[in-house]
Amino acid sequence: MYRRKLNVEELNRISVKEFREAPKIPLVVVLDNVRSRHNIGSVFRTCDAFRVEEIILCGIAAPPPDAEIHKTALGAEDSVKWRYFAEPISAIKELKTNGYTVFSIEQTRNSLSLETLTLDRRGRYAVILGHEVHGVQQEVVDASDNCIEIPQYGTKHSLNVSVTAGIVIWDFFKQLSE
Repeated sequence: MYRRKLNVEELNRISVKEFREAPKIPLVVVLDNVRSRHNIGSVFRTCDAFRVEEIILCGIAAPPPDAEIHKTALGAEDSVKWRYFAEPISAIKELKTNGYTVFSIEQTRNSLSLETLTLDRRGRYAVILGHEVHGVQQEVVDASDNCIEIPQYGTKHSLNVSVTAGIVIWDFFKQLSE
């Protein structure tokens, strides 16, 4: 069987303008002090792929425009809506006021396993991803409605933040897309 790779034109991707007008899944991704601009760019690209509503950058998480973010975002920083908050607690308060259920992606006592998480398609959600070494700040975990943990079966106790984002966003997309 012959499998010819499709060229860019054959992929029928929408324009940035069409993306901005297209329906999104009710998910906001919050980056709490993510330091690597490559990780930030990768999260932008994943959010573009799965039509995430918005990215909120907090603390030391650099905002676009930025050449290092662009290297991995490849323009997704122009399509995905984003905002910056100096403090993630301010972002969480605003999200909760607007009816979002807020989850930190973190290993905690009584965290929910991603594989058993069931979302209400009528709900609005935010997920918080943390610093590459220190994770989500404890005060942010405390302010969240709950925590989600990705089951892992190897010797390491964590995944790269952009890999984690991809897994979590994909799971939310499968449950929330129309």
